[in-house]
Amino acid sequence: MSYITKLIMGLIGTALLVTFISGLSHSISSGFAGFWGGFPFMVIAIIVCGMAIYDYWDECIRKK
Repeated sequence: MSYITKLIMGLIGTALLVTFISGLSHSISSGFAGFWGGFPFMVIAIIVCGMAIYDYWDECIRKK
């Protein structure tokens, strides 16, 4: 796969994942669970999104 294709497809996939997880965390925190009920999921979501962004950087951007 070419470098440009990896950059574009990786960015699209990572952006979709981060958008989905952020929206899910927001809906849990603002819904029935409330802020403190959704707080543990929010912390996990931030960690997972950080790991996804690091993996995108490691696989697509960093020169090996």
